[in-house]
Amino acid sequence: MKKVGIVMGSDSDLPIVSKAIDTLKEYGVPFEVHVYSAHRTPVEAKDFSANARKNGFGAIIAAAGMAAHLAGAVAANTTLPVIGIPVQSKNLGGMDALLSTVQMPTGIPVATVAIDGAANAAILAIQMLAIEDADLAARLDAARKAGADKVLAKNADIEAKFNNLA
Repeated sequence: MKKVGIVMGSDSDLPIVSKAIDTLKEYGVPFEVHVYSAHRTPVEAKDFSANARKNGFGAIIAAAGMAAHLAGAVAANTTLPVIGIPVQSKNLGGMDALLSTVQMPTGIPVATVAIDGAANAAILAIQMLAIEDADLAARLDAARKAGADKVLAKNADIEAKFNNLA
């Protein structure tokens, strides 16, 4: 199975990124985690990205706040799928990071999840890996079914409480 690379612009992003780490662990997907800044360590970020495919990665998740150039810098140096997590900031609530992450030029795409949406970033990476991994696809299907079953159980409770009033 290919690995998922997780890069964050600062260790202050770890509380958000940990949700992606936990999700990848839950699915048994191997991963590596790094702190590379698009601005402070551009050479290291480039080297990681440029060598990711030969180093066994199948997708990269990049999390950054404010200017949030990390996902774009990573995507500029690899043809692997890159998933950007815009991280909430205190000044603009993450809108700055969202717009920086989602506004990529043609030919350098970054799939972008919600502000602080690390769990969905991991699930998207897992879905990408599951294209060629039937066992991983089956685990995703089981998780979807479990999620649906939870909602239907809650629906049954609500229906029983409110719809049988006479």
